[in-house]
Amino acid sequence: MSLMTLSEQILAKHSGRECVSPGEFISVRPDMILSNDITAPIAIREFARLGVKRVFDPSKIVMVPDHFVPNKDIASAEQVNILRQFAKEQGIIFFECGKMGIEHVVLHEQGLALPGDVIIGADSHTCTYGALGAFATGMGSTDIATAMATGEIWMKVPHTIRFIYNGSLPKWVGGKDLILYTIGQIGVDGALYGAMEFTGEAVSQLSMEGRFTMSNMAIEAGAKAGLCVADQKTKDYASARADRRFVCYQLGPLSRCAQVYQWDISKLEPQVAAPHLPSNTKPVSAFSSIAIQQAVIGSCTNGRIEDLRLAASVLKGNKVAPFVRCIVLPGSQDVYLHAIREGLVEVFINAGCAVSTPTCGPCLGGHMGILAAGERAIATTNRNFVGRMGSPKSEVYLSNPAVAAASAILGRIASPIEIL
Repeated sequence: MSLMTLSEQILAKHSGRECVSPGEFISVRPDMILSNDITAPIAIREFARLGVKRVFDPSKIVMVPDHFVPNKDIASAEQVNILRQFAKEQGIIFFECGKMGIEHVVLHEQGLALPGDVIIGADSHTCTYGALGAFATGMGSTDIATAMATGEIWMKVPHTIRFIYNGSLPKWVGGKDLILYTIGQIGVDGALYGAMEFTGEAVSQLSMEGRFTMSNMAIEAGAKAGLCVADQKTKDYASARADRRFVCYQLGPLSRCAQVYQWDISKLEPQVAAPHLPSNTKPVSAFSSIAIQQAVIGSCTNGRIEDLRLAASVLKGNKVAPFVRCIVLPGSQDVYLHAIREGLVEVFINAGCAVSTPTCGPCLGGHMGILAAGERAIATTNRNFVGRMGSPKSEVYLSNPAVAAASAILGRIASPIEIL
């Protein structure tokens, strides 16, 4: 067993050092640098100001337009075109509309993010890839510009907080519920600039999709990163996609962690976060009187094929309630194709859902599901801040896909046990 935590081992390797400690400032060489249609134009402008003509390594830079695609207006089209032209000029990896998806679904799906990597992105939910046993974190566009030019970043080594989830996962409880429960317990700043380590029996039971969901929302607790240790599931997932070698690191001693939380989740209900913070979390049974006008199933948090299967298992043979919109957003073209082949899209359409091409869409109030004043949505997205999905007088509740699907059917926040 290493004397360092999981994140410290990865950062030490990528900084050329034998050991690193929390609070140290280090220079790190990332394996992959990511940006999107909102953040990349700023990074590209700053890159030009540096006076550097070429990126350090085009095979380590990815740009994914996903927030406002397909382009919703002239401004968003211009944003994406900046990425497109820069990608052509530099020869970097670029995912065009129709061949892409949401960035934090595409990268690991395509084997561009692997165990043991350091991945940085100009998007706060870059922490998603920590599910692979990688160190992944969001940064500002100026930092991304410098990284594209030099192949290096500076970073303060975060402290580590370990979360141990004991017990077996109850029916309808998955990664979204574990992370919502966690944020509810520690608050939106409970892991501020820390590296969250997710472990225990319940995490071992989770699929990779469930782990991606947990790591994705580490930022909602203020964390720098959220990591799961790479086990056989991780190795199988990565090996099926990788075209380069990867390294799996193991957990360090508990004594190295700044804090340790431990819970038995055997009797945990599906969780729902009420407006206007992801930490405002209670069991789904506490919200049965809350009517909704919209349900959103998708996003970089819950737009993977397992999420769509879960939602379809609840919606099959049922109908979305009158005057309720249920919007389904596959996380990538690959997820979309699987959903078509498995008959999930037919289930959604028969139930009265609107099925979209992959996009972040309504998650950030972008398009394809904006809320009017007074409207209320339940969503499998990651944030429910004031005005996040549209009008500042609207409300967003966060849940797992099964709860969102059940709520769409009954027209109010509901547990899937009320349907099945």
